[in-house]
Amino acid sequence: MAQQHILVLATGGTIVGTAGSATRRDYRPGQIGIEDFLREVAKLNLPGRLSGRQLANIGSEDIGPELWRTLHQAVLDGMDDPDCAGIIITHGTDTAEETAFLLDLTLPSAKPVVLVGAMRPADAVGSDGLRNFANGVRVAGDSEAAGRGVVLVMSDRVFAARDARKAVTSGTDSFRGFPRGAIGHVTPTSLEWFGPPWRVGERARYTLTDTMPRVPILHAYAGMPVSDITSALAGEAQGIVLAGFGEGNAPRAIRDALAEAAKRGVLVVRSSRVDEGLVDREPEDDAAGFVAARALGPAKARILAQVCLANGISDPVRVQDEFGRR
Repeated sequence: MAQQHILVLATGGTIVGTAGSATRRDYRPGQIGIEDFLREVAKLNLPGRLSGRQLANIGSEDIGPELWRTLHQAVLDGMDDPDCAGIIITHGTDTAEETAFLLDLTLPSAKPVVLVGAMRPADAVGSDGLRNFANGVRVAGDSEAAGRGVVLVMSDRVFAARDARKAVTSGTDSFRGFPRGAIGHVTPTSLEWFGPPWRVGERARYTLTDTMPRVPILHAYAGMPVSDITSALAGEAQGIVLAGFGEGNAPRAIRDALAEAAKRGVLVVRSSRVDEGLVDREPEDDAAGFVAARALGPAKARILAQVCLANGISDPVRVQDEFGRR
């Protein structure tokens, strides 16, 4: 029986970064090309026939809409290839949750799409890159991985794109999932799912457009002046995400200014600067025209707001429904 073909789309990151020393703290991401990386992977004798495409070789702090569109099309090409069983994306960890979520919103769930990265460069003591990649191969080659949307594999755990977030700045156990936590546990030799797929046969929820509307994130802080709102909304911003105190709160003057912006047609989303927790709707949201981000943090709330606006969804009631989807 022929081995399954898994397509590897390389974008760079720490997983292919080097420091020139096994104990050096600083390093440069995106130093190893996909061909050299796959030659190292071949020594692991993983199940599956791997082929690679180098789309970029950069740190994920430099990834944005242009590369997202290239990556999106490359994944669609892999999905259209009947010989391809699944797709792995190697990616830096800083913005992996944003790339994963954007793709999750704009791709069908027909085949597994798995993001993998590393918290330590390839030449560091205790580097986690090859193990995370080996785990990604096991997930990408599993038929039950389809129908779960885009997933992220780190530290022997599988996270749904909507839940995944980088919660710790260093160390190999740096990713968390909220509100669901991990949806599976994986090692190079085993894979256990914690529930059935929930998006079987689902088409892409939204179209990835050529341009993304401008939606800045405004971080709340004590003594925050209204002029911050004016600055954030300059330059034809179509929306704004508030990274508020606690459950999406802000000083009264800020809330009033945001309500005025909402009356002018600006999409206003209340999220939280707190690491974990729900931002539920409040009675004032109806009158002000605000959207509550629910379980999405500011970065993902921004992406969903952008995608909604780009797809012609701007009414706060309708947008609120989109924020409530799983």
